[in-house]
Amino acid sequence: MEALLAKGELSVVGRIREASNAVLLCTVTHEGVSAEAVYKPVKGERPLWDFPDGNLARREVAAYLVSEATGWGLVPATVLRDGPYGEGMVQQWIEAADEDDPDSGLPRLLALVDGEEAGEGWKPVAFADVGEGRTALLVHADDPRLRRLSVLDAVINNGDRKGGHLLPAPDGRLYGIDHGVSFHTEDKLRTLLWGWAGEPLTDEARGVLTELTGRLAEGAPLATRLAELITAVELAAVRERVARLLRTGIHPQPSGQWPSIPWPPV
Repeated sequence: MEALLAKGELSVVGRIREASNAVLLCTVTHEGVSAEAVYKPVKGERPLWDFPDGNLARREVAAYLVSEATGWGLVPATVLRDGPYGEGMVQQWIEAADEDDPDSGLPRLLALVDGEEAGEGWKPVAFADVGEGRTALLVHADDPRLRRLSVLDAVINNGDRKGGHLLPAPDGRLYGIDHGVSFHTEDKLRTLLWGWAGEPLTDEARGVLTELTGRLAEGAPLATRLAELITAVELAAVRERVARLLRTGIHPQPSGQWPSIPWPPV
């Protein structure tokens, strides 16, 4: 898929209007093979005061590379290339399954429940205002796919893990998208996946993080590629976050110095 995205001819089909930056739905074709893709040109990005270096497109590609290094495959294939409107990131389009469809066979990932108990199979996140003076408890599924994604978000310091950035695929895989506001050197983790905060990391996660430490070492192929996409201090911060996760052995908790849940949350 990476080769198709990198070498294929991009044809713009239309614009995804809900996005705050320019997001274009495209077809990409190479040697008789076609697929749908998302193209986000750098020229269509709105400047962010707290991310003065680099651009969203390069951070999106960096998130994909880190995801691939974990072996979890949580981010759709993503490349950096020229397109009809200049350099940008091109990402495999994922047609999300409808988790609310009873025939989909997929567990729901997010829900609002009355009362103060999450219930079996759910992890509490926070209370949400649902209007008319009422609140409901926001919960997410106690799902290993989400738990892996929460670890990836902690590594890349994802500042925008909304519900709408979770894409359950018909084959049962779960993807996360929109990682442009990641890799900051300061703690900016904002996510709906706080359900495991303070709990011990799984053995699987500790093993993945240990392996990732070697892949991030100076001169390693992953570190070399990331150095082309994010700054040296941002890369150093990635190494420190991985080391901290291994040192503490627990999922991170909200710092209290930054809003812990993105807005809007979906």
